[in-house]
Amino acid sequence: MAKKVWVGCLSVMTLIGVAVVGAQDQKPAASAAPAAATASGAAMTPMARESSTPKGKLKNPYTDDNAAIVAAGKDFYFHSGCNGCHGGGGGGGMCPPLTNDIWVYGGDDDTLFRLVTLGSDALQAKGYTRVGMERVVGPMPPMGAIVPTDDDLWKILTFVRSKYTGSPAAKFGSPPDAPPPPNE
Repeated sequence: MAKKVWVGCLSVMTLIGVAVVGAQDQKPAASAAPAAATASGAAMTPMARESSTPKGKLKNPYTDDNAAIVAAGKDFYFHSGCNGCHGGGGGGGMCPPLTNDIWVYGGDDDTLFRLVTLGSDALQAKGYTRVGMERVVGPMPPMGAIVPTDDDLWKILTFVRSKYTGSPAAKFGSPPDAPPPPNE
């Protein structure tokens, strides 16, 4: 078991390194709207947006019925290396699927933005706790320094929402009367 965890952690770190090196030489994917014109205000890094916004106040300005935004989000998803751990369509791999009813920390916009930006360890340090269980090889790495702008991250999250195949009632998190997650 310890060998699997070590291999998983090593794989995650390798993917992060590849994403960082690749991101240094790539221009961001074409945007469907100028970043400065987003509903979240002037574009800034995900880290800056997270630290300047009170808990519970981050809201995605996009909806997953906008094909141009979903396509841009898909490009950012791949350019940022999300597919290395979560699979090309978000169906999972060595990390949780992004398409089912189980949201490990919660499925609301604010929590997802902070999880991707900070990673799971820093998110927990800010008081967030697991609300769902999935097979996870290692912690979610902080991607806030890899994704260029908060607008790009919102587009990634819009792409993720577009791939969701679980219960419509749980698309933005588990409803209050949801059964407890399965233990795996």
